[in-house]
Amino acid sequence: MTTKVLTRMNDMFPDMFEDFFKPWNEKFSGNMWGKMLTVPAVNIIEDDKSFTLSLAAPGLKKEDFHIQMNGTMLTISSEKEEQKEEKDERMTRNEYNFTSFTRTFNVPEDIEMEKIAANYENGVLTLMLPKKEEAKKMMQTKNIKVN
Repeated sequence: MTTKVLTRMNDMFPDMFEDFFKPWNEKFSGNMWGKMLTVPAVNIIEDDKSFTLSLAAPGLKKEDFHIQMNGTMLTISSEKEEQKEEKDERMTRNEYNFTSFTRTFNVPEDIEMEKIAANYENGVLTLMLPKKEEAKKMMQTKNIKVN
């Protein structure tokens, strides 16, 4: 019997980017100019009916997310650009902030693609990935009596 697992593509090279930015992160006490150089944390929960994927991304709006399914690859990305301008008699001050991330997951084939739903509330993006009926039946438990 095989178990299908929702895997994160980022786990193939778990610390590649964190290692690249490590000297910068250490020099600036874990952040660079007040911003962490990481991607949002993700929790994945499986039950007999679905996978639930929760991604912590506070400070964004639901319009900031781009969610795409390509075959069995689920990609969640976001780009947010902010611009702030202050003017007074002697000077003009412009500030720019650009934040982006991409997370990619390999999704089992027994997911009902048409029924995937996403919701963003209180800084958490939640995706429901329902399983096909055949997958639900395979997850049922049966007790077997020993004779």
